Amino acid sequence: MSTPLTLRHGALRCEICPELGGSVAGLWLRDVPVLRSTPALELTSVRQSGSYPLVPFSNRIGYGQLQWSGTSHPLVKNFDPEPHTIHGLGWERPWAVLESRENYALLSLEHRADAAWPFDFDCSQAFKLEDGALDMSLSITNQSHAAAPVGLGWHPYFVKRADAHVQFASTGRWEMAADKLPTHRAPNAGLNQPAADLTVDHCFDGWAGTLTLQDSLMRVTVSSALSRLVVFTTPERDNIAVEPVSHVNNALSLMASTGVSAESLGVVVLQPGESYSCSMRIAVQGARA
Repeated sequence: MSTPLTLRHGALRCEICPELGGSVAGLWLRDVPVLRSTPALELTSVRQSGSYPLVPFSNRIGYGQLQWSGTSHPLVKNFDPEPHTIHGLGWERPWAVLESRENYALLSLEHRADAAWPFDFDCSQAFKLEDGALDMSLSITNQSHAAAPVGLGWHPYFVKRADAHVQFASTGRWEMAADKLPTHRAPNAGLNQPAADLTVDHCFDGWAGTLTLQDSLMRVTVSSALSRLVVFTTPERDNIAVEPVSHVNNALSLMASTGVSAESLGVVVLQPGESYSCSMRIAVQGARA
């Protein structure tokens, strides 16, 4: 197993586990966790990490059936007991370390078509700690001989303290059926409320690109040029997932079943050799700063 990486800058510390899905084990402001955080040497499961990459798609592909270019591709169902394929494959694979410095790391993943995803791609993710912020970027290149659909995003879990307040603006929200797949889009202005009693597991679109989570210890601002945001928490959970993503939940199946365009759902179609990139910034300010 590869050695975890520790990045430091100012009061921020970030620990990364390349071997465990290229995940962030934890992010701390001094010794106070920003993300749901476990020391990297103690982390044994990506599903308990602070954040992991979503590549080459986010959220779910309904019932593990990818419909693309007139062909049905059955995918590995990777989230028992759910019947769907979820969060791509990057979080389940080891990543290679290309570069590592005190406040910067660059990881890579090479994928060749298999039962988890029928298209070849290369992907890189970068982490950089700056003054009061963690910057993260993802880039994917289609290495197949045919056009391929892609999506990118992140799945960070932020600590949800008792007095946490969440705020962001959007224009719509995708409502979901009992099988956790979206049914339709409804107008929605976002959230501006205490997080403690919040129950939400939805994809918001028309996201304005900024979310704030504030409590008595810190103010966290998540920002991205991506226009879709998945938010998940329940009153029983001590964390809130805030996921900037490029496309709507189950977008690839929605394209096939409804005829809605890839562009309107956020699916990026890459020709052979083409690349797509995105970024996310987590800015952290202590309550006394």
